[in-house]
Amino acid sequence: MFLIIGYVVILAASLGTYAIHGSLAALWVPTEYVAIIGLTIGGFIAGNGIKSIKATVGALPSIFKGSPYNKTFYVDLLAMLYEILSKVRKEGLMSIEGDVENPEASAIFSKYPNFMADHHAVDFLTDYLRMMVGGNLNAFEIENLMDAEMETHHQEAHGPAHIVSKVADSTPAFGIVVAVMGVVNVMGSVGQPPAVLGKMIGGALVGTFLGILISYGFIAPIAGQLEQRVEEGGKIYQCMKVVLLASMNGYAPQVAIEFGRKVLLSTDRPSFSELEEEIKSRK
Repeated sequence: MFLIIGYVVILAASLGTYAIHGSLAALWVPTEYVAIIGLTIGGFIAGNGIKSIKATVGALPSIFKGSPYNKTFYVDLLAMLYEILSKVRKEGLMSIEGDVENPEASAIFSKYPNFMADHHAVDFLTDYLRMMVGGNLNAFEIENLMDAEMETHHQEAHGPAHIVSKVADSTPAFGIVVAVMGVVNVMGSVGQPPAVLGKMIGGALVGTFLGILISYGFIAPIAGQLEQRVEEGGKIYQCMKVVLLASMNGYAPQVAIEFGRKVLLSTDRPSFSELEEEIKSRK
């Protein structure tokens, strides 16, 4: 939503102010638009493999949706972790083996559809709960493995944002290429009347204008949105990590989830009393 609002403001500030003292028709040079868009898309395809292209295209729809990672989501996450750890404390680690092996059929996991919608997070949690049930690794070893997996996930998740940022950086240069091509065309028409030459020069300069506007006004904000989505999504793994490690180090479920609450961003972090009341209401 804010991306669209930003686009409207950008267009109003650029084209609106220009229209006050100039003609918008002068900016309509279809060949310039086709050339810049084609060069940008071509550079994107040429500079990336099929996996990166698919990941980037697949990530774009998320910027038009609200982030699923909000206070409500994290209250659900912490309540779910509390429920799992409480079951472990009362009945032992083997009591959650069925929940871990088949989370879709689990009585605990099925209460939290928002969490279950994130299959990466589900896999992360169930994998490490499975290791806890197996008892083959201690807390230090599991922490190292978590860090390695989170680093890999972080690197992969940042891929689309980095790619879009590179596209934004290259677009002004493509605008200059198109403008130079237009100037070359003008140089070949020096015998034309001044009015004709003026129109041709103006059309050539539109290329530079478009390259800069498209880059910093439209593509760069997409990269910023993708980057923010990645940072927001990364907190869920950090939260699960510290809660599970706290439990493995012997802390009670009530204390373990407090570790998780503390690593959340202030905008998404429930207060101690909010979380406590929510957990009590779900017992």
